[in-house]
Amino acid sequence: MDRFTEMEAFSTVIDQGGFTDAAKKLGISKSAVSKHVSALEARLGARLLTRTTRRVVPTEIGLAYYERVRRVLSDAAEADTLVATMQTAPSGQLRVSVATDFGVKQLSPVIDRFLAQYPGITLSVVLSNRFVELVSEGYDMAIRIGELDGNNLRVHRLAETTRRMIASPAYMDRNGRPSRIDDLNEHQLLHGSSNASEHVWNLTAPSGERRMVRTSGCLNVNDGQSLLNAAIAGLGIAYLPSFLYSDALRAGQVEEVIPSLPVEPLGIFAVYPPDGMRQPKLRAFIEFLVETFADKRIGAW
Repeated sequence: MDRFTEMEAFSTVIDQGGFTDAAKKLGISKSAVSKHVSALEARLGARLLTRTTRRVVPTEIGLAYYERVRRVLSDAAEADTLVATMQTAPSGQLRVSVATDFGVKQLSPVIDRFLAQYPGITLSVVLSNRFVELVSEGYDMAIRIGELDGNNLRVHRLAETTRRMIASPAYMDRNGRPSRIDDLNEHQLLHGSSNASEHVWNLTAPSGERRMVRTSGCLNVNDGQSLLNAAIAGLGIAYLPSFLYSDALRAGQVEEVIPSLPVEPLGIFAVYPPDGMRQPKLRAFIEFLVETFADKRIGAW
């Protein structure tokens, strides 16, 4: 006989307090329930139930076995539910936290395609450079760029971009073109944070050595597009991902600073809670992002 059927019959007998009620619950005959339980006892070589004229009670071994069987049956039912849920049409509100620069330059232009493909989903995108706590703040996922802090979130790499220092030709003509990392000490650096303690650039020298550059400038703003605008205006040197400055570079509005330095790669990731992929809406969005951005060097120059 089927092992799972035997276990289900045995568990139902205990839950219902007897063979008759168990048979009604399972929709089979009383004799069939008895055969399933007898076959289980024979296979295990142990008596699991004590039968009297008035009631059926588990033996000590039967009670211990019952506790394990309940977990097995519960897991199986949950697995069946999971499969059914994952096959339903994606729907509902999907709340996503996205780094501002990436959201404006890369995600916003493709949102219409996603919503057209999944009309049952309502997408709520919050653009912010703040590190949000997904679960406690009610987000389904986030798109993050660069190094990720260690946590219990699931991570899916979507694409890669690069980061370089850029400045306008007018600024470079006026202040000189630095050729070494140390030369940056004589320049205006435009920082992407209003917090002075974060005014540090980690650069890689041609030798591969990691260098920290801490120099103040005339502007601190936690918005990449604003930094790009400031660089184009000739206010100083900005350190930005290529998807922000690539158009300005092609147009000649900015140029690379110390182009001999190694390119700094930046990973672009979808992060979400451990059980997030059970949600069809989240799975659909991540699959869309993978199809849209995977294997692309976004804005690479």
